[in-house]
Amino acid sequence: MTLKAGDRIPDVTFTRMGSGGPEPIKAKDYFAGRKIALFSVPGAYTPTCHAKHLPGFVAKASDIKAKGVDAIAVTAVNDIFTLDHWLKDSGADAKIDGLADGSAVFVKAAGLDLDLTEFGLGVRGKRFSAIVNDGVVDWINVEENSSVATVSSAETTLEKL
Repeated sequence: MTLKAGDRIPDVTFTRMGSGGPEPIKAKDYFAGRKIALFSVPGAYTPTCHAKHLPGFVAKASDIKAKGVDAIAVTAVNDIFTLDHWLKDSGADAKIDGLADGSAVFVKAAGLDLDLTEFGLGVRGKRFSAIVNDGVVDWINVEENSSVATVSSAETTLEKL
């Protein structure tokens, strides 16, 4: 199954950085009762993710939230330490929640996994953006080519809102 509009977010466990260190969080708990702008990147610090995708969401965070979005979250098949450091390095840590999917459990359950083993990157997640309302996907845009951030950009997300 590939995650699509009308589907419930798979109830997997993400890892987020809490005040005392890494904390598990069930998807159903994170998304419950909130409207979330969720985007996925193949990997923190990778070229398109770092130079184009994340910066757009940082720049447009207040505009997105002004449209009734409670939080913006990014997920990646990275450990929480890498994801958290990347968000801090990018000035995004106060604007965007990091949901680490270190073992690709979420992207596999959502049918959005991307096999980049031939490039030495292992299994990653496809690049996408979505609006999730109380755990249900309102809409989702998945990039055909994960090397670009066009249909999954912050600008496209803002237009969809």
